[in-house]
Amino acid sequence: MRVCGVDLTGSDAVIVLLVQGKDALTFPDSRVRKLTLKKSHTTEDLRQFQQDFSRLMGDYSADRVVIRERMHKGKFAGGAISFKLESAIQLIPALEVSLISPSQIKSVLAENPLSFKFSETGLKIFQENAFKTAYAAARQALN
Repeated sequence: MRVCGVDLTGSDAVIVLLVQGKDALTFPDSRVRKLTLKKSHTTEDLRQFQQDFSRLMGDYSADRVVIRERMHKGKFAGGAISFKLESAIQLIPALEVSLISPSQIKSVLAENPLSFKFSETGLKIFQENAFKTAYAAARQALN
């Protein structure tokens, strides 16, 4: 199974591709670590972001896209732009997209701790939340 974990921050969609095999996890090299919505946030910019994301998922044959859910209110609430990005991703017809909450991610990580350190994955530190999202989704799919 190929899972793409997405962490939306500001006007960026940070991504991690994860391949869950029978015995191991692998992280295929990706030409893109994050996609950014242009500053003007026009309809055309959103369409371009959506096309770029869709093309990337098609190129890497992602079976599933999982977005780390953001709070609607409170101290850690997501911004308006990140909700636009979420909508743009969810409306891509060819993708199976779901959300996973930070509490679900913590629960899955507690039940299925990593057998390696994040630093050993070769991913960048800003990709850690996207990695945890993809890992939690892959583990949930196995159970």
